[in-house]
Amino acid sequence: MPDFWFPVEMKFILGKKNSMTQVFLEGKSVPVTLVEVEPNEVTQVKNKKTDGYCAVQLGFDKIIKAQKIKKSQKGKEFRYLREFHISEADLGNYPVGSKIEADLFQPGDKVSVAGVSKGKGYQGAVKIWGFRGRLSATHGQKHELRTLGSVGSSEPDHVRKGRKMSGRLGAERISVKNVKIAQIDKENNLMAIRGALPGRPGTLLEIRGR
Repeated sequence: MPDFWFPVEMKFILGKKNSMTQVFLEGKSVPVTLVEVEPNEVTQVKNKKTDGYCAVQLGFDKIIKAQKIKKSQKGKEFRYLREFHISEADLGNYPVGSKIEADLFQPGDKVSVAGVSKGKGYQGAVKIWGFRGRLSATHGQKHELRTLGSVGSSEPDHVRKGRKMSGRLGAERISVKNVKIAQIDKENNLMAIRGALPGRPGTLLEIRGR
């Protein structure tokens, strides 16, 4: 069963990562990530009879300029459309056109946040995997400190699958689970979530809770 499926009623909303700051809770400084959670609109409801599964599609970040809307998005003028799987019994709670706002959650709620991490381009094995590097920094070893070293063997005559080597780093979907909501500012559509969240400022985040 996929990790986004919960057997009980769940809460969900789309947001956009803003920045990191700190808040004071019970006299202690707590690092938080601010997430912009403008009201999400239910754009489609899917059921087992017509679609084979039950889900709610949310629209977030409305596109103002009409020329930016694709044909397939006609009537759904949002930059982001995402689906959240729910149980069949809960379909009636999300009529098309209804809004989902930040006050669906409460401070202290535990949530899971998913987003795409920062892309760092092509990196070496020392940065990606934390390798020590080859040889010492003495005796004229000028260009060997961060080299990968031997990657193959005489038998078989190829690099084995799964070998840790250099490559692209970041730009992957990351899920941070069981993080707490510190504060909610409904007037400014902001949610403060404890700790660091994936992505750069402006990254789309999927927030799920129970």
